Amino acid sequence: MTIPAGLRRTVLRAQRDTGFLAAGVLPHLALVPVWAWAATTTARTGNWLLTVSMSAALVLLGAPVLTAVQRARYRVLIGVDVPRLTPTAPEQRTWASTARWLAATRPWRKIGYHLLLGPLLALLELLVLAVAAACLAGVIAYAWSWALPTGIRQDWFGYLTQLPAYTAAGLLLLYVLPWTARAVARAEVRLALGLLGPSRAQRLQERVDQLAVSRTDLIEAVDAERRRIERDLHDGTQQRLVSLAVNLGLAIATRPDLPSDAREVIARAHLEAKEAIAELNDLVRGLHPAVLEDRGLDAALSGLAARTPLPVRLRVDLEERVAPNVESVAYFVISEALTNATKHANAMRAEVIVRQVGEVLRVRVTDDGLGGADAAAGTGLTGLAKRVGSLDGAFHVSSPVGGPTTITAELPCAR
Repeated sequence: MTIPAGLRRTVLRAQRDTGFLAAGVLPHLALVPVWAWAATTTARTGNWLLTVSMSAALVLLGAPVLTAVQRARYRVLIGVDVPRLTPTAPEQRTWASTARWLAATRPWRKIGYHLLLGPLLALLELLVLAVAAACLAGVIAYAWSWALPTGIRQDWFGYLTQLPAYTAAGLLLLYVLPWTARAVARAEVRLALGLLGPSRAQRLQERVDQLAVSRTDLIEAVDAERRRIERDLHDGTQQRLVSLAVNLGLAIATRPDLPSDAREVIARAHLEAKEAIAELNDLVRGLHPAVLEDRGLDAALSGLAARTPLPVRLRVDLEERVAPNVESVAYFVISEALTNATKHANAMRAEVIVRQVGEVLRVRVTDDGLGGADAAAGTGLTGLAKRVGSLDGAFHVSSPVGGPTTITAELPCAR
């Protein structure tokens, strides 16, 4: 005989939930003896201060053990992992730091769960187990009633008149048992997650921390990939173009007997190769300048200021090298600002100030151009704001019509 899959799942789920509830009776009643001892001792001796202090010590010592037992019960029997709350211990043991650590661990919730809620949950579990026993007894009433003497069987069950009623009641309880056990088990899971695990605010904070770490890893991965592409272009494609330009130049210089048409074609190809090299240099510097990785932000900005067509006053004040992703964002903010000042603002001069103040890298670029730049207009400034925001930095543009334009970025640079 084949048991339907749905019925088999229901039976297995009811068996699992009932076993889970049965395993929780003793742990939930573990602190009841403490109650009883405290009440009887106080009534007998009248020394409530000593009784309360000793019972509180027993509760504080027993709560972590019972919490570990409950976590194991949830994990092993129904596959629910109650997260462990592990706040960072304070480096300096002071009353204030200890109080904050205790507040983060929330011991009163665990104590309330084991001391007050535990007996109520144990009562529910015992009721479910009683229902399971009653339904089992009713279903097999015909079988176990034959083990009784005939007189007792007739007196208790009326022989054939009451046994069908017991069997029907047992079948009804058997139908209700899976949903009852499931409802009680779900209620216990919710209570345990809320009282034995981290709170919703703490879970959200942990999630925020995880997302912050993931975002930082993503930014670093993108920056590393940009540096790899820069090295491949610099060491591969750029060198081949340089070799091609040199060979074309040698052909022009060493073969004066070439026809004029061929010489013109080679000269045009030589010129285009040099232009391609120049464009590739700009592209490589736009991806990630090699000097930024090798010598740091100060040297990279010095080269950038030297290549800029307008006079740039540069001042860099750094205590030490900051993180590579911070250097990269600061460099591109300054590069984009100088490019805009040259191409769009018709500026005559610019000033760049980079200064590290504590754990913040402050970047300010000022030009005397036409002004009117708007970071919200979808220009390149929008991309810069997003890059600065990816590091939790602050980006601000002040550009009234007629100038001057000041672009400011503040980047957290703590390693």
